Amino acid sequence: MGFGIKTDYINGRKLDLNKSYRLLIKPVVESKGVECVRADEITHSGSIDVQMYKELLQADMVIADLSTLNANALYELGVRHALRPFTTIVISEDKLMYPFDLNHVVIHSYQHLGDAIDYEEVERFRAALGNVIQTVLDKKEADSPVYTYLHSLIPPKLQAEIEKAVNDSEKTQPAPEVGKALSLIIQEAEDAIDVMEFAKARDLFKTAILLSGGNSGQKDPYLIHRLSFTTYKAAEPDLVTALYESLSLLQSINLAHSNDPETVSSAGAVKKKLYECGEGEEHLEDSILYFQRSYYLLNNRYNGINLAMTLVYHATSNLVNSDQERIADLIFAQRTWKRVLFLCERDWKLIHQKEKNDQNLIIGGTKEGQELQEYYNSQKYWILVNRAEAYFGLGEFESYRQSLNDSNNVPFHPWQLRSFTEQIGKLAAEMKKVGHLLEPKWNAPL
Repeated sequence: MGFGIKTDYINGRKLDLNKSYRLLIKPVVESKGVECVRADEITHSGSIDVQMYKELLQADMVIADLSTLNANALYELGVRHALRPFTTIVISEDKLMYPFDLNHVVIHSYQHLGDAIDYEEVERFRAALGNVIQTVLDKKEADSPVYTYLHSLIPPKLQAEIEKAVNDSEKTQPAPEVGKALSLIIQEAEDAIDVMEFAKARDLFKTAILLSGGNSGQKDPYLIHRLSFTTYKAAEPDLVTALYESLSLLQSINLAHSNDPETVSSAGAVKKKLYECGEGEEHLEDSILYFQRSYYLLNNRYNGINLAMTLVYHATSNLVNSDQERIADLIFAQRTWKRVLFLCERDWKLIHQKEKNDQNLIIGGTKEGQELQEYYNSQKYWILVNRAEAYFGLGEFESYRQSLNDSNNVPFHPWQLRSFTEQIGKLAAEMKKVGHLLEPKWNAPL
C-alpha cells in the first residue's frame, strides 16, 4: 500500500493511508498471531527492492490496499499474484474507481473519510477483515487470477527458482548496514513538525526520500510535499531562498501539469509568500491560478480562503489599471468568501457527527482516543477561524467577532492563532485600500 497522504487523481480526494494501516490492517493481522510488516517498516540503509521481492515471495499472507490506485501497490499485487497462488487479500476504500482488469478480483472495501476513519467503520471493517484473514489462512484456496486461469503453472518450482535468484543476488551484493526503517524516519520528521523544529524535519524528510528511492529518480509526492513545506518553514539560509528551493521541489513532481491538488495548493502557498516578500507580481498571478485549480478540484475551505486573499492582493496590485478591474476582483473574492461560509457550515455538521460517532473511543482514555480528540479540536478551530475570516472580508464584523469568540472556546495550538492573526492583519491592510469601491463600502472595524 501507499504510505502517508496520497491523492486519488480521479476524484481529487486526499487519503491518509497511514490511518488505514494503523487502524484497520495492522491490529487485525497481529490479533491473528501473524507479524505485520509494511514496506516502509523494513529496516535497511539502501534500496529496498531485494527485501520487497523477498517479502512478496515468502510472506505467508499479503494484503494489498489499492486505495488511490497507487501504482506501486498495483504492481506489487501483480508480482504477488505471479509468485503465489493463494493467501493474497485485496482491499481498498469504497470510492476506488478500479480498472477493468480488477473486476474479477475480490476487493474488500472500507469507508475512508479522507483525513479520518469513522470509529464505527473501524469496528466493522476490523471484524470483516479478521474473518477474511482467518478464511485465507485456513483454506489455502487459489485467489491469484494467474493460477486460476493458467492451470499448468507449478508454484513450488517457480518459487524455488526465484528464491535461488534472490539469494544469489544477495550474495553478489555487499551486506547493507542496519539503519532505521523509513516509517520511523517519517514519524520522527512529523514529530519535529509538531514542535516546530522545521530544520530537523527537513533533514529527516531528505533522508526519507533517499531511502524511498528518490536518488534514482523515483519521487513520492507525499515526501516531496512535506520536504517542500519544512524547507520554507525552516527559512534557511533566509526565507526567500528557502521559498525558491521549496518551489523547485514542487516543480520536480510535474507541477506545471499535475492534477494533484496538494501539489498545486502547496505551490499556491509558496507563490503567495514570494509575492508577500516582494519578489514580483508574477508570483501573485501564479498563486491565483494554483489556488483556483485546487479550489475547483477540492471545493474546500483552505483553498477558498487563500484564493480570496490573493484576489484582494490582485485588486491592490499594479496588475490592475482601473477601479472596474479592482471591483471585479473584490466581487470574485466576496463570492468565494460566501462559498467558504457554506463550506464551514457543511464541515461543522460533518465534524460534529464524526466526533459523536467516535465518543466511545475518545472517552476511553487511549492514545488513539486522545489523537482523535486533538484532531477534532484542530478541525473545529480551523472551521471557526475560516468562518471568521470570511465574515471579516465580507464586512460582517459582528458575525466575525462571534466566530472569533467561538474559536477561543476550542483548544488550539499557539501557531494556529498566529497564522490566523497574521492573515487577518494582511487582509485588513489590503481591504482598507480598496474597500471603499464596494457597495456598501467596506469599513475597517473599530
